[in-house]
Amino acid sequence: MEDGTGESLAARSRAALAEGGMLAAQIPAFAPRPSQQDLAAAVAEALDARGVLLAEAGTGTGKTFAYLVPALLSGQKTIISTGTRALQDQLYHRDLPRVRDALGVGIKTALLKGRANYLCRYRLERARGEPRFSAREQIAQFQRIVSWSGRTRMGDLAELDGLPDDSPLLPMVTSTAENCLGSECPFWGDCFVVQARQRAQNADVVVVNHHLLLADLALKQEGFGEILPGAQAFVVDEAHQLPELAAQFFGESLSARPLAELGRDALAECKEVDGSLAVVQQPARELEHATRALRAAMEVLPPRGTRLRALQDAGVREALDALSRALADIAAAIAPLREAAPGFEACHVRAQDQLARVARWREERGSESLSDQAFDSTDDLPSESDSDPLSSSDVRWYELSPRGFRLQRTPLDVSAPLRAHRESSRAAWIFTSATLAVDGRFDHIATRLGLSKGAESLSPDRASAPGEVQRESDSDSFETLLAPSPFDWASQALCYLPPRLPQPSARDYTAAIAEALLPVLHASGGRAFVLFASHRALREAADILQGGPWPLFVQGQAPRAQLLQRFRESGNGVLLGAASFREGVDVAGDALSVVVIDKLPFAAPDDPVFEARLDAIRRAGGNPFRDEQLPQAVIALKQGVGRLIRTETDRGVLVLCDPRLLEKSYGRLFLDSLPPFPKTRDVADVEAFFA
Repeated sequence: MEDGTGESLAARSRAALAEGGMLAAQIPAFAPRPSQQDLAAAVAEALDARGVLLAEAGTGTGKTFAYLVPALLSGQKTIISTGTRALQDQLYHRDLPRVRDALGVGIKTALLKGRANYLCRYRLERARGEPRFSAREQIAQFQRIVSWSGRTRMGDLAELDGLPDDSPLLPMVTSTAENCLGSECPFWGDCFVVQARQRAQNADVVVVNHHLLLADLALKQEGFGEILPGAQAFVVDEAHQLPELAAQFFGESLSARPLAELGRDALAECKEVDGSLAVVQQPARELEHATRALRAAMEVLPPRGTRLRALQDAGVREALDALSRALADIAAAIAPLREAAPGFEACHVRAQDQLARVARWREERGSESLSDQAFDSTDDLPSESDSDPLSSSDVRWYELSPRGFRLQRTPLDVSAPLRAHRESSRAAWIFTSATLAVDGRFDHIATRLGLSKGAESLSPDRASAPGEVQRESDSDSFETLLAPSPFDWASQALCYLPPRLPQPSARDYTAAIAEALLPVLHASGGRAFVLFASHRALREAADILQGGPWPLFVQGQAPRAQLLQRFRESGNGVLLGAASFREGVDVAGDALSVVVIDKLPFAAPDDPVFEARLDAIRRAGGNPFRDEQLPQAVIALKQGVGRLIRTETDRGVLVLCDPRLLEKSYGRLFLDSLPPFPKTRDVADVEAFFA
């Protein structure tokens, strides 16, 4: 697309990001980066052609500006999806206004979140005066919400500082797709969700998160109409997260909380209809009792497992029978009341839906098989796989929390619905992240996103060169780009591979790591993240490192944001974390100078979905280790490594402890997928680096 001067969108995007360009002139401390300009040009070409781009942008590339500039200059209606609500808020409130002002373009923008982020006036009114608060603190928080509800314009609960994400008040003052009354609601004209969607309909650029993007797609499949407005372009940031999240959204779950809420909501509706309490009260109590009884029956089970494992227990089977009866009874009790109040109609629909979900989860579909194990370490034991010889489309499993449970059906392959949605949109799609490629190749993520029918359709010499746009030659037309990090790895970083460590399966492995780390931590003066593959290893290391000369921060001792804040403020802390600290954690500057990774992050073999996916690959003639476990672990490792160097002035040491990196043939794939760190096995080099 050309402007009035005849310049292409790619050329204008490059110019805006170049030295002396619009962003350099308007944004303090903006530094031009060739890889950022390459990425912006590739995004611009995809927008012009309504094409598909798969782009890995190394840490420090500035990928947000690289896709915002061509998107805003193009004038196309664009949906930008980020990985989390925190990134969504940062993009909308900080990055987007800065780029828009620097470019001088008058475009309308909107922030759209899922309905659980917005106050529901109807449910707030329902919650007033109900004796459902278990502590004084909850009463005070509820009063804060009531006070805020009178002055908020957007109804976004993120405006309320200090309200925890897991607050029991949230389901009381927000709606779900199941309990929303829609146009029957007396507050429909003032609904914050409706208003947010209207703003999105009228905006040129809409910022959403992956949960909402996928919820929109799932709803469209069910024929309820889309949440997001039709767009000419979609930019999916943190795209490596999309396949796993899509598996959740195209699946189906039933958990303890919505079951409990159904009974409570049915009782709340009785205030509006005379005589209804006598009909509803007993079935509502029975539903609450059946829900608690099922959780109690599942206490004998492992925390996660397959449906087969759960149904082997007679007590669980009986409790599921009782739950089904309770749902049928409450549906029958509410049925005659449906016309008396819209809330009863919604409760009746929910009861029928939940009854159907229990039945679908329990449905017998042939025999289950025990899956072979592809891990090479002796401590990784196999688990049963809920596979079906007639259909490998989904796996059914359960998960227990301290007081609740979840019964889940998860599809094993989401590439088909993702592909169908992309093709039907007739829009440009840009998928980007700092971690998409494995050794310069995009085969794995392209297959999982539905961009390619499988790795076999990609030629064996398809590794991208940094900065080079690769074009697919088959019918699955998409382009790939590796935009390298601008950092000077030779001077800014060092990779230390400690010698003489035992195998990760050894009983004393964590103790040996802690011993190998001490000289590193002395050299760096603390200032370290130590990331563990398991919580058990994390706790063991915490016991060993306790009482050292550095403040120790251990995941689980406080909420993640609080722990990070204390770590930053300490200046010389050592933070011990698990998988959740591999992503979305940004500590720039001197506070973080060492990142330690204890083991190669292969996914846990006790995950029923992962195990079933491996089984499906095996049955299709593939190699589960090569095709799934290895690429997933490489991407997870890259995420953890990405915590170390965040700016051009950061310096730090990466410590990779797992001896399999050098002893196993696949270790080379991990090392070749990382930035070009200088490597050493001598701790004296680490001491010299910090000296």
